[in-house]
Amino acid sequence: MTIKEIQEEIIDEFSMFEDWMERYEYIIELGKSLPLINETYKVDDNLIAGCQSKVWLHSEIDNHKIKFTADSDAILTKGIVAILLRVFNEQNPSDILNTDLYFIDEIGLKEHLSPTRANGLVSMIKQIKLYALAFQSKLS
Repeated sequence: MTIKEIQEEIIDEFSMFEDWMERYEYIIELGKSLPLINETYKVDDNLIAGCQSKVWLHSEIDNHKIKFTADSDAILTKGIVAILLRVFNEQNPSDILNTDLYFIDEIGLKEHLSPTRANGLVSMIKQIKLYALAFQSKLS
């Protein structure tokens, strides 16, 4: 699936919920389905700066596609990470770098997060794009 198709799928899923309490519950459920990160990747080098809670993000490239694994010590943040990985996992670096990440505004995610969580969301996206940039330069 393309990044755009995945974003459309997420927008459709979130439109099924009546209110933000249901959406928060769904985000938490998504976090529970996040594959476990290898404990060897839960190191300071993989911590995302700017997040209120601890978020570890690891990436590697395989066949020109970036594979991400992540974890967080906060259940809501883990769900947010799960959504981002759903969008960006198994995509090539240039698609990640050139994507218009519109689903966040469409579902109203950023406006329904505390300011510190919203900053953390921005930090997670920035780190994902930095990994993509690094991998793209290695592939060039």
